[in-house]
Formats: sequence, structure tokens, C-alpha cells
Amino acid sequence: MRPVVGGWSLRRRVITLLTVVGVLLIGLAVAEAVVAARNRTQIDAILNQTGPLRVQSQELLNAVLDQETAVRGYAVSGDPDDLGPYETGLDQEKATIAAMRALLDDYPQIGQELRTVEERSAQWRQTVAEPVITTTEQEGTRAGQALVTEQARQRFDQVRSAVGDLQKEILAARERAAADVRNSSNVLVVLLIVAALVVVVAGAVLLLSLDRMVVRPLTGLATQVREVAEGDYQHRIATVGPPEFIRLGYDVDAMRQKIASDLAEVREARERIEWVNSQLQKQAEELTRSNRDLEQFAYVASHDLQEPLRKVASFCQLLQRRYAGQLDERADQYIAFAVDGAQRMQRLINDLLAFSRIGRLTTGFVDVDLNKVMGDVAGQTEAARQYADAELTWTELPVIRGEEPLLTNLLANLVSNSIKFRRPDVPPKVHISARLVDAEWEISCQDNGIGIEPEFADKIFVIFQRLHSKDAYPGTGIGLAIVKKIVEYHGGRVWVDTDVPEGTAIRFTLPARPEDVEAAAATDPAEQPQEATAGDTTPADEASSALPEDPAGADQPDRADGPPESGRTGDMRETVG
Repeated sequence: MRPVVGGWSLRRRVITLLTVVGVLLIGLAVAEAVVAARNRTQIDAILNQTGPLRVQSQELLNAVLDQETAVRGYAVSGDPDDLGPYETGLDQEKATIAAMRALLDDYPQIGQELRTVEERSAQWRQTVAEPVITTTEQEGTRAGQALVTEQARQRFDQVRSAVGDLQKEILAARERAAADVRNSSNVLVVLLIVAALVVVVAGAVLLLSLDRMVVRPLTGLATQVREVAEGDYQHRIATVGPPEFIRLGYDVDAMRQKIASDLAEVREARERIEWVNSQLQKQAEELTRSNRDLEQFAYVASHDLQEPLRKVASFCQLLQRRYAGQLDERADQYIAFAVDGAQRMQRLINDLLAFSRIGRLTTGFVDVDLNKVMGDVAGQTEAARQYADAELTWTELPVIRGEEPLLTNLLANLVSNSIKFRRPDVPPKVHISARLVDAEWEISCQDNGIGIEPEFADKIFVIFQRLHSKDAYPGTGIGLAIVKKIVEYHGGRVWVDTDVPEGTAIRFTLPARPEDVEAAAATDPAEQPQEATAGDTTPADEASSALPEDPAGADQPDRADGPPESGRTGDMRETVG
């Protein structure tokens, strides 16, 4: 069972820390945004309000001065052209006052000062400027100059003083806005510093927390795991830290216990395997001794047993030749039975010897051209093919690694079987072909014979397994067993293809050479090779010379006028099951 662990998990702690830091940073960001907006407003007030107001107050002063100067000049000269600056200054004053009022929404004190300037300017024009202009027009310059008194100058000084007060108020408002800008900028810098401190402190806290809650527990767990990996499987793993790490330590310890249990079972299994191996070693030694006994038996069978068999067969044949027709019919039958039995026993012993020698008496694997092998097979089966009027053909065959005598015996067995198990009154046809499948050559022997029922497809490769009586199809029943053993000795497999429309198709595989596989992969599929016919490749005298003189060889179809023929492949007799 998993341990019940309390306390905050690592995930919860990290999420809480990040949440707190996030809230602080968001609050600071909002405060900074507010202060920055206020700072922008204050800077805008300096640039777009108090600044233009200062310029406009100076323009207002200039307009008033232009009016006063124009009135004095007209009173002296009496020239109407000298009143041009007065009219211009009056228009300028009105325009400037209108422009300043548009900027005074946030500055009521400045607005009050501006109204004072406007009132005093209007009083000056009413009490001084207009009377001087009217008197000069009507009574002349002397009367006009008489009105420009000290009292008139004092009234204009009141206008100038009001403009000065206006300018002072505007300058004070600008100074206050500048102070606000400095204060908000300082607050913004402080907020940025606080945010940086929050990030630094949060990073330090997170780093220390990870070191205490993650790095140290993991390091301790890794140390304990290394102790277990070094062979101390009984070391109990204990972990401290967050609940996740405690559960991880529990799981690792459970894995350690499972491994320790499995290792104990492996040790027990190893001990049992060692005991079984010792028993197998003893059995192998017994099998080796048994094989030596079998080899000794094979030697005896090939020499000691064949000698009395040859003697029995020879004397029975002498009796048959010398006394044939001289005794009664039953005696001739008995002698024929004895001769046939001795010959069949001799063929059986020879076939057993051939079967036992496969893979035991080896000459080593070499490159074998199966086209040349088929030429030898055609020579060995020439007599049987002529007797049965059989046709043997083959397509271009590959070069494979193997033992040539065994491969010759393999193909000779298949061809001889196809000729022997022919249909009555149908000339047998046998065709050998090959194709590359992946990394193997699949070789087929196809005939038009009597065929094999699907339920017997696996039985025909069993030694001494016969599907027909020896009277119908003579033989020892070892031929296809030899075929199977030769194919498996070369690393292949053999089977009967039961899907052919007629006859029998026996297929077997042999490993292809690496260069053949690479060449097939690198090039396009080759064209269908031209068929070769046995009659075109093997002359009749070669076939006759390939047949051995010993009549006690492998089974061939019996001629009407003589004993069955047999051939040899190297030191091994060609046999047909």
C-alpha cells in the first residue's frame, strides 16, 4: 500500500509562491500604469498648457504696449496712420485673450488674473486712450497731449501690473506642474525598483525552496539508488521532502523489493538450470557414446553385413540362373523371392548409410553452380528418362553455397521421384525452376505425375514412410527423407505445394549469397531465363557413362527386361523414396 502523506505538495507550494509573486507584480504594474498616465498628463500640461500660456501672456503684454505707444504717438503727431498699431494691438489682445481662455479649464486662478487684465485694459482704453484719440481728432495735438497726464500713466501701469501678475501666476502653475512631473517620475522609478526587488526576492525564495524541497531529496534518493545498483538490494530506500518525493521513494523501494525477489527467483532458476545443464551434459556424453556406437554400427553395416548379403544374393542369383526351369515352379518362385529380398536389403542398407552420412562426412561449403549440377542429374537419370520417355527441363539456376555431392543427390532424388510416380500412358515432364524470395532461393521441382493428396503432404518426408505398396512403386521410403535432411543441412526448408493444378510440386529454399541479394536489390527484375532441356545439354554417352555398374543402388523404375538401374552422386547413392 502507498503511504498516506500529509502537508503541501510541491506543486501546491510552487503555485502558491508564483501566485503571490504574480499578484504583487500585477499590483505594481497597475500602480506604475496609473503613475505613468498621471506623469504623461502633467508633462502634457507643461508642454501644451502652461508653456503656451507664458508665450501668450507676453504677446498680451506686447499688444497692450503697442496700444499705449500708438495713442501717445497719435497725440503728438495727430497723424491717423499712427493709430494703426493701436487697432492691431487691440485685435491682438482680443485674439490672445480668447486663445488663453481655451487653455484655462484646469487653471481657475490664472483665469481670474486674465479677467483682471482684461478689465483694467478696458478701463484704460475707456478713460485714457479713447478720450485722447477723440480730443486729438477734434481739438488738435495740444489738447490731446494735455490729457496724457500722470494719472493716465498710472492707469496704464495698473494694466501692466495686472499682466505681470498674470505672468507670475502662469509661472507658478508651470512650476507646480514641473514639480508634479518630478514627483510622479520618482514614484515610477520607486515602483520599478520595488518590482525588481520582488522578482529578485521571489527568485531567491524559489531557488532556496527548490534546493531544499527538490535538489536535496533527489540527491539523497539518487545516492540510495546507487547503493542498490551496486548490489545492496536489501537497502531500504527512505525519502524526505514533498509528498510527491515520498511517494516516489516508496515506488522505487517497491521496485527494489520486486527486483530483489526476482533476483532470488533467478538465482533459484540458475541453480536449476545448472543442474539441468549438468544432466544435459551427461546426456550429451551418453549421446556422443551412442553416436560412436552408431558409427561403429554403420561401419559394420557397410562391411560385415554387406558381405553375407552379397554372398546370399550372389548364390541366389547363381541358383536362379543355373537351375531356372529345372526345378518346379514353386522352387523358381522361392529363389526369386530370396534374390529380391537380398537386393532390397542391400538397397536399404545403402540408403541408411547415405542418410546417416549427411552432415557427418562433410567436404565443406563452396560455391556450387546448380546449372552444372542439373547437367550431372540429367546424366544420372538418362536411362530412366529414356525408359519412361520423360522430359527434363530447367530454367537458369543460381549459384549457392553448399556441398556439390549433396545437392546433386538432392536434385537427383527429386527428378527420379517425379519420373517414377508418373501417370500411366502419360509421358512424364519434370521442370526445375528457381526464384529469389527475400534472402533465399526458392527452388521448385514440378511434374505432371500422380500428385499427392494434401493430407499426406507432411508424411512423405518421414523416413520409411510409404504411400504405395512396393509392388506398385518400388523403393525403400528413404529418398524424400534424405531430401529433407540435405535441405535442412544447408539451412533451408522443404514442403509440398498442394495448390498446383496437376502433378506434384516440391519446393525447397536455400540461402542466397549476399552478393546475389545486393545485386537483386540494386537492379530491376531480370527477364525470365530461357529454359534448358536435358536432351540438349547431356549427350547419351555421358548419361550411360554416369550409370554405375553396381546393381544394388538406389531405386529406379524397373525395366521389363532387367533389374532397376541406379546411379551415384559422389560417394553417395542416388535414392528415390
